[in-house]
Amino acid sequence: MARSFAPSLLVLATLIALVFPQLGLFAATLTHSEGQENVDTSLSTPTLTHEYDVFVSFRGEDTRTNFKAYLLAAFDRKRIRAYRDDKDLPRGREIGPELLKAIETSRIAVVVFSKNYATSSWCLDELVKIMECKRLLNQSVMPIFYEVSQSVVLEQKEIFAEALLNGPIDKVNNWRTALKEAANLEGFHLEPDRVF
Repeated sequence: MARSFAPSLLVLATLIALVFPQLGLFAATLTHSEGQENVDTSLSTPTLTHEYDVFVSFRGEDTRTNFKAYLLAAFDRKRIRAYRDDKDLPRGREIGPELLKAIETSRIAVVVFSKNYATSSWCLDELVKIMECKRLLNQSVMPIFYEVSQSVVLEQKEIFAEALLNGPIDKVNNWRTALKEAANLEGFHLEPDRVF
């Protein structure tokens, strides 16, 4: 049975554009100054320049070749600049610092919770950073529950519970907190062949 996400994802990308009009979706109006801060004279604190409109946190084995590909294509059609590790991560550079910088310099973080999301310590570390940016930088966060229920993520049941049991003690509490915070946000529930 083929999975049909394209109509749903185009709607999702459109909704993101409508819900977050501050994206400045047209390339001509975007300012991409890497690592610089701009000072708005009407504000007393500096604001970080955004390199990307969207950072998508996802578990590759669950979503890379189907859902994520459709989502990124939908973003492209809407001229939403999404960070892509396969294109934006310079060869020979460390993955960790580059991804953390991409999270910090994105206006919105989209977290795609899938069945195996919590089995990746890197996904959970990304989520901790995303929720930190939400608190400190007022970054918008949009969860997508992809073939997993919101309650499984929120209450950390099933494979989420198993994954956390096997995690390093010094990180598990931060992972639990980030999962609860993100799962408490209003998001999208997406299943194959579902059209909004």
